Amino acid sequence: MRSKALRYLKSSSTLFFVLCVFFCSARAQAELSQDQLAAKTRGIELYNQYKAISAKPKLKIAADAGDPEAQYYLGEAIRTNDKYMTAEAVSSYEGAALQGDIYSMIRLAGEKNDLCVVMKNCSKTRKEPGEWGKMASDTASARAAEGSAEAMYLKYRVTGDDKWLEKSAENGYVFSQYFLGIMYRQGHGHFLLPSRRAEAIEGLMKASAEGGYPKAMLEYGAILAEKNDYQGFRYWNKKAAEAGYAIAVFGYGSYLGEEKSEFGFTYDPINSYALLSVLLELDGGGGMVDLVNFKLPELSAKMTTEQISQATELAKEWADTHPPLSFFPDKL
Repeated sequence: MRSKALRYLKSSSTLFFVLCVFFCSARAQAELSQDQLAAKTRGIELYNQYKAISAKPKLKIAADAGDPEAQYYLGEAIRTNDKYMTAEAVSSYEGAALQGDIYSMIRLAGEKNDLCVVMKNCSKTRKEPGEWGKMASDTASARAAEGSAEAMYLKYRVTGDDKWLEKSAENGYVFSQYFLGIMYRQGHGHFLLPSRRAEAIEGLMKASAEGGYPKAMLEYGAILAEKNDYQGFRYWNKKAAEAGYAIAVFGYGSYLGEEKSEFGFTYDPINSYALLSVLLELDGGGGMVDLVNFKLPELSAKMTTEQISQATELAKEWADTHPPLSFFPDKL
């Protein structure tokens, strides 16, 4: 009887936690001022450009106001910059996790050797990784039951069960469609014929690309190029660039700078120079600036001063009218 009672208490407390986190998360999000929301948005943009150091003060503004997504990204920025899980990062993840952020729960569940364990000075209120893992699983299950395709993906990340990833993709979560396509390409899954695997990969990348995921746009474009559909290849490269995907901006800009394009891009040195110039703001990680600085002199040598001036103005216009540049790193 006692063991049954304990199981009931545990399940009841978990249910209470799951119900509470929905309310707390929504409340924290609603309380952000315009300035705090702008700081959060900019902080996430910087983080996605591999500028973790610059992102930290921006994210901290919204994190200190209690925003769980900002708290998660602040934890990521700290952990990325310091190269290990610090007490500051743990505190930020915990703040988000206690408001229902599953990403933070997963991070905390995976840190079995964090600093306080090594130093043997963890607080008495610290939850064990297994507890965070259970909370992540229970919260993801509850949201998946409500139809959240993202929660289905997170359930996959907690359990490692491919059926959740497949279910997430089937329900339209564009990252899962892309990720599952990559996994199939790497040999996961069971297909009777190689052609069936190729069809599945193409279908997933197409769905993800049409759903707006920039990395899938490039992958789908490459699949079309292999089938000699160069018009489709050009279309999806341009779409990915217009979505702000830094890799695509470099690729599209470089193609426009080729006098004889293998894939049928129209030679346009002014727009080529403009697009490559836009990438110069990526002076954090990713090595993009080095690539641009290698390409620009080669391109400018074939251009007039007036053309370069036009390209400079076009670069400013592009930056003002398109989404912020991003490498679109996996959130986990």
